[in-house]
Amino acid sequence: MQRRVIFDNKALPYLLLAPQVAVTLIFFIWPAAQAVWQSVHLQDAFGLRSQFVWFENFEAVLADPNYLDTVRVTAVFSLSVTALSMGVALLLAVLADSRIRGAGAYKTLLIWPYALAPAVAAVLWMFIFNPEIGLLGRALNDLGYAWDYRLNGEQALTMVILAASWKQVSYNFIFFLAGLQAIPRSVLEAASIDGASAVRRFWTITFPLLSPTTFFLLVVDVVYAFFETFGTIHALTHGGPGKSTETLIYRVYQDGVINNDLGGSSAQSVILMVIVIALTAIQFRFVERKVHYS
Repeated sequence: MQRRVIFDNKALPYLLLAPQVAVTLIFFIWPAAQAVWQSVHLQDAFGLRSQFVWFENFEAVLADPNYLDTVRVTAVFSLSVTALSMGVALLLAVLADSRIRGAGAYKTLLIWPYALAPAVAAVLWMFIFNPEIGLLGRALNDLGYAWDYRLNGEQALTMVILAASWKQVSYNFIFFLAGLQAIPRSVLEAASIDGASAVRRFWTITFPLLSPTTFFLLVVDVVYAFFETFGTIHALTHGGPGKSTETLIYRVYQDGVINNDLGGSSAQSVILMVIVIALTAIQFRFVERKVHYS
């Protein structure tokens, strides 16, 4: 007979859930509700009173051509970061999962970047690619290539994409490696005996079995690219030069904190939240159909 621990106190489950519920309400629900409330109000210059203006803030934001350009930059940035971080992480995980000498050391070193804050990771890339003091930045200029991400918008966007992707590769690597190690070796050995090449085994067996992990990381990386890359952009380029690296989340900060436009920045926050929710819903609606759990 198996014994189970029974708690007579009916309030205990609610007490155990209370801290998490409190964190969710204080740091997620309450700020979201405040953003929605401020998005339909217009404050005076001194912030002493506000006026209900319906959807005027949203109309002003969507009518701004600079905002539409920011949406384009965000789309390019998010797609690039997601694809690059997942692709590199999958490649490294496949290599680390193979039987090579020193695989344990490789796995440890590849995980380390995840412990860095986005701003710290950005500073490391700045020291490497700075055109004056950076090792690679100076080398590119010495080779005759005019490298200065502080003046060239395309170079700046490439810079923040690489820095943000490098920061996320470690996170993706951990999950891809765990997924690869969960695949039964007998299945791969049977395919090898049947004459399947390594590439064919990967695309017909390994990658389909990794579909749950890939789908999870796809959702996480999209959210990361939209929200958690603020520190990287702020430390590297401050959204410049011009607005070439200004993403939606950075524009919310620029208009709300720097320009003190609470109504406009709140409207942008609501739009950003709707975009991310819509993208996540689309992924669950169409991509999850191709995911097979076993």
